[in-house]
Amino acid sequence: MEKRSNNNYQYVNKSVSAKVNIRELTIKDLQEYVLEMGYEKFVGIQIFEWLHNKYEFSFDKMSNITTELRNHLKQNFYCDSVSLNKKLESDIGDVIKYLFELKDREMVEAVAMKYKFGYSLCISAQAGCKMGCKFCASSICDFSRNLSVTEMLDQIALVEKDKDQKINNLVLMGIGEPLENIDNVVRLIEILPSKYGIRLSPRKITVSTCGLVDKIYELMEHRLQITLSISLHAPNDEIRDKIMPINKKWNIASIMKAADDYFEVTSRRVSFEYVLIDRLNDSKENAHELVNLLGNRICHVNLIPLNNIKERNYKRSSAKKIAEFQQILRKSGINVTVRRNLGFDISAACGQLRKQLLTEQ
Repeated sequence: MEKRSNNNYQYVNKSVSAKVNIRELTIKDLQEYVLEMGYEKFVGIQIFEWLHNKYEFSFDKMSNITTELRNHLKQNFYCDSVSLNKKLESDIGDVIKYLFELKDREMVEAVAMKYKFGYSLCISAQAGCKMGCKFCASSICDFSRNLSVTEMLDQIALVEKDKDQKINNLVLMGIGEPLENIDNVVRLIEILPSKYGIRLSPRKITVSTCGLVDKIYELMEHRLQITLSISLHAPNDEIRDKIMPINKKWNIASIMKAADDYFEVTSRRVSFEYVLIDRLNDSKENAHELVNLLGNRICHVNLIPLNNIKERNYKRSSAKKIAEFQQILRKSGINVTVRRNLGFDISAACGQLRKQLLTEQ
């Protein structure tokens, strides 16, 4: 590896001048860094490959990097990882629930689900959740903090190492509200596609939100070719007010306007999540309301059978009512699917495993 002639090896980019986790740097950041150090740009690619393709987090083991540069990296950066606390495998379909422990002993969850196309991984963006949705386990225990870029990357890395294969689809729909952590989420999406790393196209990434309209517009500005998934869960404000406190700030009309604008700017179809709750939002009348709400929009509706949670009073709709609801949407020309009912034997719903562990402590 030939060192470039350069009399000033001091890196001057303030965004990475302090000691930071090196895995949060994009490939462009690393290339600029090694150029300032006097090395060729390809050295930045080599470092990136060690971190994001080989999942090697020890600078000493980066064998094609000079000893001088490895020592410099150790002095100026750190590189650590979350650890696996618990792993549960479902007997009902190929579903694995992972509970990860962070450096400050916080816990987050990820769920890997096998489909015909391969594995889809749902990861967390926060430790805990402030949104307070009444049917969800994520907000039962207190919100702690946003996850760093590395803590989200680690969920992917550890699952891929455990499964010994690449993840085909990524969903940010685990614990927390991803758009409350928008800066780190966008940074994550910028790192993932590199052919020298995880190689996950933005078109294979879904970012979920319970309806933070201002953050949807902020996300829109990045023009990312991801799928935006909006947790709607009701066809009118009266029902949504009962189960989703965020609706008091951002009502359905404001959400639909944001969804329309998002599609206009990105040309990416928006997905709407709709959890079916017995005798609350699952009637035929509710289905027709939802049809009228969505109108002729180019969108997708994902119907979700509720995961029953003992701390919540809501129950899952019957199979018959779910089928009737789906049929009404389908006959109206709406692209609709029902999420497979998997993993309830391993507490696969968002936040259930974390809640169990924290309440036992």
